[in-house]
Amino acid sequence: MTANTKTLRGSLLLLLGSVIWGFAFVAQRVGMDYMQPISFNGIRNLMGGLCLIPVCAFAEKKTPEVRPVSPAQKHLQLKAALFCGLFLFLASTLQQAGLVSTSAGKSGFITALYVVLVPVASWLLFRKNPGRWIWISILLAVAGLFLLCVPGGESFSLASGDLLLLGCAVCFTGQILSVDRFSPRVSPVRLSRDMFLICGSMGLLLSLFTETITWSGIRGALPALLYAGILSGALAYTLQILGQRDVHHPAISSLIMCLESVFSVLGGALVLGERLSSREGIGCVIMFAAVVLAQISPLLRRRR
Repeated sequence: MTANTKTLRGSLLLLLGSVIWGFAFVAQRVGMDYMQPISFNGIRNLMGGLCLIPVCAFAEKKTPEVRPVSPAQKHLQLKAALFCGLFLFLASTLQQAGLVSTSAGKSGFITALYVVLVPVASWLLFRKNPGRWIWISILLAVAGLFLLCVPGGESFSLASGDLLLLGCAVCFTGQILSVDRFSPRVSPVRLSRDMFLICGSMGLLLSLFTETITWSGIRGALPALLYAGILSGALAYTLQILGQRDVHHPAISSLIMCLESVFSVLGGALVLGERLSSREGIGCVIMFAAVVLAQISPLLRRRR
């Protein structure tokens, strides 16, 4: 398989993951009617990790070479899961805490600022400069996100809850860079499984001290938990790990994944009957244009 084909395959996997994440906002809204946020996150992440256990066993039976056999490989697999799981836990917890005092649109915009933080951090830490066209794509994506998430006429200023969401964006940046760093060297499905088991255990442990969990609440939120845990969790994050392994730069990966905001708006319109304003429509178009520009940037560089 050629490098271009691998990159295209990785981009499509990331795009599919973004679609699943976008529609997950509908499930999360429904789930919050029955459960508190940290316990919801903890249980759905544990469900995602548990459903990947048989998938890992099947994959290792079919391809035994992916099983980490040496102590060094096992250590690397554990290190990758700890980094990815810790960053995912911190990001999701800070996001839920920030949502208490911040509007949904504004929180979506601040969280998605990882699209800027990823290339900046990658450049500072690993000397990976994405190039001029990717920076232009990132600026376009930020403009599109602003139109999509922040209503017209609303003044944009940072409050205390917004700082938590900025911390969430930083943690999602850490998770994306961790996946970029480790995914080529470890088993993707095993990494996804262990990441969710670690993240879910941390969330459930925290919720035991901060929230009240009831069986009636779990039963009421079960459809939302199944979607958020199995599809948005186990499947979409495994697609992220597989996709980032084939996409040559984390900046492009983050651009594709920030389309989650677009699909969340489309999901609200299709499933919940919410109306898509002209401002939101323009924001969606600009964000799609930014991702297309990022995809064709290698051709533009060669032509130049």
